[in-house]
Amino acid sequence: MARSQIENRNFLAPTGFQFNLKRSPKVAFFCNEANIPDVSLGVAIQPNYLRDIPTPGDKLEFGDLRLRFLVDENLENYIELQDWIRGLGYPDSVQEFRDLNNNGLVNGNYVKDKLNIYSDGTLQILSSSLIPKFNINFKDLFPTSLTTLTFDATDTDIEYFTANAEFKYTSYEIVPIGKV
Repeated sequence: MARSQIENRNFLAPTGFQFNLKRSPKVAFFCNEANIPDVSLGVAIQPNYLRDIPTPGDKLEFGDLRLRFLVDENLENYIELQDWIRGLGYPDSVQEFRDLNNNGLVNGNYVKDKLNIYSDGTLQILSSSLIPKFNINFKDLFPTSLTTLTFDATDTDIEYFTANAEFKYTSYEIVPIGKV
């Protein structure tokens, strides 16, 4: 019998998450903002002599995964992502792509098309009691942008650097952990 009321009346807190990125663990460690990207279904139009009728399409579109992370003093996590992007785009030489492929932190299950340039990632959603409730598993992530870091000697208050990164991926799924 289906229930018409929600049993758990606790609300999801925006601070209840952890992120894990296989290829860039230093970025994931300092991650302080992440999103569950939007998903949309295309629409097919069925012609009709009175009015065109929208019908569900057959292709899903996934929005970008966006992360914000604190930048460490040695720029390790920032450089980790920048090297990944540079390797994908090899702006100076094709050797940068070879280095990315050969020197990635991830081997084995995360290699797609025999190229070690992608990574899987997991956004873990926590309950109001900080108990893991869901994993959002992303497949075949790769970074597409990384924000600038602007130094300003006139700042009077110290605010630590954060950087934003955007990723494309093949798909994601929301998987409940245990009994929800």
